[in-house]
Amino acid sequence: MPKFLDALAGFGGAWATMFKKPITDQYPKNPGPTAPRYHGRHQLNRYPDGLEKCIGCELCAWACPADAIYVEGASNDDAAGERFSPGERYGRVYQINYLRCIGCGLCIEACPTRALTMGPEYELADDSRAKLIYE
Repeated sequence: MPKFLDALAGFGGAWATMFKKPITDQYPKNPGPTAPRYHGRHQLNRYPDGLEKCIGCELCAWACPADAIYVEGASNDDAAGERFSPGERYGRVYQINYLRCIGCGLCIEACPTRALTMGPEYELADDSRAKLIYE
């Protein structure tokens, strides 16, 4: 007789959960908020006057264990009046390949000017390989 009561107790637990209202997130229509310290997609920051914070030092590319970052630095040309950053150099080409990125954040720690940070955007999937290389 005790085995029969154990089976009824198990079925009782199943019946109790069968009639509860399900908790469902309506993700595509109403995406939920991210945590305050969430690290999502990378973003290059600028100074308030519009100049780039990136000085083209390529430390982020060297720190990346997945080799997902490509930076090509160039010098500011004062003779032509073209100034992109307050320093001597700037990042002329900056690419992050999200097909390789593992989201470790080592590039953020390596940046001496805090030009590279991670924002709250978390929808990084796409149907095209070319769209996953951010410039």
